Amino acid sequence: MSHTLLTETIAFVGAGALAESIFAGLIEKGITAPQQLFAVNQSNDERLAYVRDTYGMRASRDPEERDSAIREAGIVILNMKPKDAAAGISDIRHLLGPNQLIVSVIAGLSIGTIHHLLGAPLPVVRTMPNTSSTIGLGATGISFSEAVTAERRATALSLFRAIGEVSVVEEERLEIVTGVSGSGPAYIYYFMEAMIAAGVEGGLSEEAARSLTVQTVLGAAQMVKTTNEAPQELRRKVTSPNGTTEAAIKLMESEGVADAISRAVLRSAERAREIGLGLAEQSLAHGKRV
Repeated sequence: MSHTLLTETIAFVGAGALAESIFAGLIEKGITAPQQLFAVNQSNDERLAYVRDTYGMRASRDPEERDSAIREAGIVILNMKPKDAAAGISDIRHLLGPNQLIVSVIAGLSIGTIHHLLGAPLPVVRTMPNTSSTIGLGATGISFSEAVTAERRATALSLFRAIGEVSVVEEERLEIVTGVSGSGPAYIYYFMEAMIAAGVEGGLSEEAARSLTVQTVLGAAQMVKTTNEAPQELRRKVTSPNGTTEAAIKLMESEGVADAISRAVLRSAERAREIGLGLAEQSLAHGKRV
């Protein structure tokens, strides 16, 4: 039987798909009770009604209820869109204090920029989850500000382990985490699209090509995880000399597929840095206006 591991309340500022993956995981694994969770968003009352009805948690845009929930929460999870981050964080900073844990799942938003928007170096956890978190198979990179205690680090790790695997990295490495795992699911989907299309071109039905591709990708990932062998070693074992797999691998090598994938990962990381710089500039501009 599951049991509650966290007794403090958690407020989600932003109730989108990523926030839902987190609170769904917390509830499903018994890490916290629905009544301890509160969600608010900018304008979508229908979304908040869905959250209340589906998960039994509190959700409201009522200003008084919102302010009270955020002020009293032990953990506040920032999940607004990057373009709304500066205004959104500035709007609630008067509700936040040093005894709370501020968790950001906003792509590109640095701890330094968050501190600037908050007006104080509060305990901040910066994370980079991915979309597979919605089914409990996420991969999350996580970094901590200096004010986060060991106990609070453990709390943050428990939150994200509820939706998958977690890797603690230095903050400057979160951009490459974005390139590898944050954007990573899309690379796999892109590869799967091509495999399915080739199967259909070769005479398979759409259904058969899709089923075979999905199971192949699932099985390959599980083989790496279960055996703990290096991908290149597993590849070597299924690549017979002059066989079908070798023919395919040699073609991909001649087409520069591996190099293209590496450059794609690095370009994603570079774009994450660009977005972060833009958010920093936006926060400075916003600070001058308020």
